[in-house]
Amino acid sequence: MKVGIPSEVKVKENRVSCTPGGVRMLVQAGHEVLVENEAGIGAGYLNEQYEQAGAKIVPTAADAWSADMVIKVKEPIAKEYGFLRPGLILFTYLHLAADKPLSEQLAEQKVASIAYETVQVGRRLPLLEPMSEIAGSMSSIVGAHYLSKAQGGKGVLLGGVPGVAPGKALIMGGGTAGINAGRVAAGIGAEVTILEVDLERMRYLDITMHSTAHTLYSNEQNLLEVLPSVDLLIGAVLLPGAKAPKLITRKMLEVMKPGTVFVDIAIDQGGCAETSRATTHEDPIYFEEDILHYCVANMPGAYARTSTQALTNATTPYSVKIANLGLEDALRQVHELRPGLNSMGGHITYKAVAEAHDMPYKSCEDIIG
Repeated sequence: MKVGIPSEVKVKENRVSCTPGGVRMLVQAGHEVLVENEAGIGAGYLNEQYEQAGAKIVPTAADAWSADMVIKVKEPIAKEYGFLRPGLILFTYLHLAADKPLSEQLAEQKVASIAYETVQVGRRLPLLEPMSEIAGSMSSIVGAHYLSKAQGGKGVLLGGVPGVAPGKALIMGGGTAGINAGRVAAGIGAEVTILEVDLERMRYLDITMHSTAHTLYSNEQNLLEVLPSVDLLIGAVLLPGAKAPKLITRKMLEVMKPGTVFVDIAIDQGGCAETSRATTHEDPIYFEEDILHYCVANMPGAYARTSTQALTNATTPYSVKIANLGLEDALRQVHELRPGLNSMGGHITYKAVAEAHDMPYKSCEDIIG
């Protein structure tokens, strides 16, 4: 199989979908890998390193997209829609529930798309976890940065100092992103509260988290009671493949103190606040009701080297299986790939996406038998 690795084209997106080490695994399995010229430069990987791993460097994005399977980091944007075509296998983060135009394009062009974020093993999302870990850790770091008065925050040092109480971080969601956000915030010295609905998860968090972190059952009443005292609010809620629930209303912002920082990790799935809208690393923040919003839709792109390595570790074994077996046999034999399938043969094959956009749905099993 020919496998294409194009450059990422989102604003300030420096990740690449595969390291030279991942390319070597594909080449050793007998596949031809086409890497767009300087696709890895933002993550610190040179053309020469890919060539040494056995890849062919191609001059244009069109050349990389001409492959049988294209491996990306982020979903195609409008300027890439022209590369979509029948028979193409697309393996990347998609977040289709928040993107109707792309959902329609994938169906219309009969692209077989597999979304990293919906590949599922039991209750785990193994291809989403590495980026959730990075985004979670990063949310506390950037939140602490933007709390500075010079950045528009309220001027609270999240960790405090002797004789001065630490700042308070409230994290909505105790999953992979939430627990990493909590660990970093607690490590800085903040007083951390994690809102969660799963009682078993709360027991795990209480046992494993730092002593300055605790859990609180997630409901509207508890949220309203703690918001007025919060310095950093982190949205880390996730419904796999579906739009994020709007847990924060505009009226809730009014009870928060001016200069409070809100980091919405859920922005890839539409955001968990009524006031959330996607921003970029180039222009990351805005204010609503005097609350500083950080809603960058590709947060891990800021740490491109680490993110690229973590993503490759998780995705390459699946890329090799798809290339070795062909897509239909891979779906039959590697069951965790089935929920990853979001479109195929002109159909939307992930129910939450079809429901989000009122589009026809056909299951993976109905298509491949």
